Amino acid sequence: MTNALTTAAAGFGTGLSLIVAIGAQNALVLRQGVRRDGVLAVVGICALSDAVLIALGVAGVGALVVAWPSALTVVGLLGAVFLIGYGLLAARRVLRPSALRAADAPAASRRGVVLTCLAMTWLNPHVYLDTVFLLGSVAADRGPLRWTFGLGAILASVCWFAALGFGARLLSGVLARPSAWRVLDGLVAVTMIGLGVRLALSA
Repeated sequence: MTNALTTAAAGFGTGLSLIVAIGAQNALVLRQGVRRDGVLAVVGICALSDAVLIALGVAGVGALVVAWPSALTVVGLLGAVFLIGYGLLAARRVLRPSALRAADAPAASRRGVVLTCLAMTWLNPHVYLDTVFLLGSVAADRGPLRWTFGLGAILASVCWFAALGFGARLLSGVLARPSAWRVLDGLVAVTMIGLGVRLALSA
């Protein structure tokens, strides 16, 4: 029992360390959480996607993907185009007050939010590197307790996205001013465009 708890805690800590950094997923979850728009759907998609990818990594699927390296190249190029485009839209909201006011209005389509979240999750090769490859390889070192390690990492993902999405509403008072939204969108723009350029150069 002690070994299982220690392994689960190690998986939780490892998983948390990989997802806490500012990234495409986190920026989207934060923005939707502050706007209180589709939070449950976005949190659910991110957490469930991570759970599936972590499970694939623990099961050893990463070794199969290595045999087809061109897959990650294609995903990387698609992800780069998508992230740069999303980042440019965020930059437009920063530079154009009219776009900013439109962004503050209720979302026109919940479907659009869901599709954006799915694209940011599954078109980002770094997600595969962190979950399928890195966590999968670390879990493999745990031998028969590898699934316990994986469950710890999955729990970390669920806790993080839930806290980020539903806790973001605490910032609504700070972000009541348009200038604060411009700062947030500026952060989103820099993050998205930076990640997109990195993906394009490494593809």
